[in-house]
Amino acid sequence: MIRLLPLSGDIEPAIRRLGWDWAVEDACAAYLAPEAVELTEPEAETLLEAADTLYEMLVQAVPDELPDAFLQQLGIPANLWQAVRHSWHDERHWHLYGRFDLAHTDEGPKLVEFNADTATSIPETAVVQWASLMAAGRPEDQQQANGLFEGLELQLREWRQLNQDLAPHLLLVHLPDSAEDEANCTVLAEAARGASFSTAHVCSVDAMQVSVLGEDRGAWAEVRPGQWQRFDFVFKLVPWELLAEEEPELTEDLTQLLLSRDVMIANPPYALLFQSKAMLARLWEVFPHHPLLVEARMDDLVGHYVRKPLFGREGQNLTEIEYGLEKHAESGDFAEQPQVRQQWIDFPTDAQGRRYQAGVFWAGEACALSFRRAEGIITNLSEFVPHIITG
Repeated sequence: MIRLLPLSGDIEPAIRRLGWDWAVEDACAAYLAPEAVELTEPEAETLLEAADTLYEMLVQAVPDELPDAFLQQLGIPANLWQAVRHSWHDERHWHLYGRFDLAHTDEGPKLVEFNADTATSIPETAVVQWASLMAAGRPEDQQQANGLFEGLELQLREWRQLNQDLAPHLLLVHLPDSAEDEANCTVLAEAARGASFSTAHVCSVDAMQVSVLGEDRGAWAEVRPGQWQRFDFVFKLVPWELLAEEEPELTEDLTQLLLSRDVMIANPPYALLFQSKAMLARLWEVFPHHPLLVEARMDDLVGHYVRKPLFGREGQNLTEIEYGLEKHAESGDFAEQPQVRQQWIDFPTDAQGRRYQAGVFWAGEACALSFRRAEGIITNLSEFVPHIITG
């Protein structure tokens, strides 16, 4: 049973004191729960350790040569294979961060999925849930497992140090007209400035210009009216598979720039290996009956399970099946994708029957916790719940 502690107070002053007005103005806290999940320190450590173990398992489950059959099994678009292989075999292509979604069941944590490429909820986790504790005036001995901002800064610093031959200018791009994605990039830009990047510029991906020709070769953005700058580092909060499908020419140009080291991109193309939900089936194949896993396969299971599109996001097109009958189906844009089957997981619930999913951020190591809750399937619209470690 989930234990809850009430939270009161206005988080807006605490956030504005940080100078991060966008976290309030962009309605980042609009779906913040007025209470927090209570955890003991051992419970928090169990979730963090699970994420670290799972990341190691993911790395071990990838065959180093990345054969065609493996990339096909994961559903990796063929026009990304060269970039995926290149980045996998060159450690200068650095995986900055991701978010493990876990269910803390009676049998221990279970992997739901790993958001390895474009994980969001960074502002809520790093800033808003901390501000909620400050606003509520909780005792100082009540803490959070919340080192996300520091973890991102360390990862960005390591990425910079691995590529010291490149100029320390970072362009952060997001999908057009997405205030949420822009807010996530803004936090990463703050971390980049603390990690010795002299420039950290945020804009829509449509505002980025890419060339593979002559003196203009590289990635560019207009940092001030009429002033264009070349960027050797690019962070893209745009899914790799979306680029491959909808922008094949841009994908080809970015691949060329990666191969020639004119641009370094994070998260790197190989993050798509971990992002593919077919990795759930691969993990079960390599580590059958591991305590952090539930059964997952590419064909139908027996009993109670869910079907997920390989690159579905935000809970879209997730279908619940029980003994061959469809119990519930989420709508969405990913219905045509291949699907993985995963055994049904009994999420922990509170006294009102709401289900809770833990989000464990990994940035070089597991570094932060947060929770989402809903009565049914947990999606991007589900309520965000802070946490408190009480002992």
